[in-house]
Amino acid sequence: MVKITEFKKRQYLWYRFFNSLFTGLSVGSVFTIYAPLEPSIYSVGGVFLAVGILVVAKFYENLMNLRTFFFISVFVELVVLLMVCFFLLKPYSYSTALLIYAGYQLTFIFGSYLVRTETLFMKKKKLLSYLDMFKQGGYLSGLVASFIFYRTLEYTGGITSNQEKVYYLHFILIFTEIVVLFMLLRSFRIRIQN
Repeated sequence: MVKITEFKKRQYLWYRFFNSLFTGLSVGSVFTIYAPLEPSIYSVGGVFLAVGILVVAKFYENLMNLRTFFFISVFVELVVLLMVCFFLLKPYSYSTALLIYAGYQLTFIFGSYLVRTETLFMKKKKLLSYLDMFKQGGYLSGLVASFIFYRTLEYTGGITSNQEKVYYLHFILIFTEIVVLFMLLRSFRIRIQN
């Protein structure tokens, strides 16, 4: 059995920085990836998302503990890593767009839970302030880095196709997501018990 013996708040701040860096890097790419999807898909996905959030919220009392928080956090990051890998293997098909949309919707189902639970474990107002600063710093860094990356591809590589730019960005995203997972795992002290 896996037991979580410690939540390392300082390391968690860096996890959230890199997690938000990933978001900032990737935020513009979804519009290119989702291009094949019909508008009705977003409605259906929204319904599943809302129902999923309701179900998770109903069980907050049982889910708001360090062990569950750890496992759900790892699950969400593994889903993101798998989506990035899948895109690199099979870019720009209808099934890829649908799978990535569904994957993001799945991770969003746990979004409110993760934010509320991390707030409980951070406890101190100063740490919450740092948490939001680290998140915004990561997000802004990702946005700026993706802008520079796209412009560099245009001006030095002559790559003007949005699809090509987004594809190449996913090599940076896979590396970033590995760092995110590593930083997440460092944020908890884990003990395996028999």
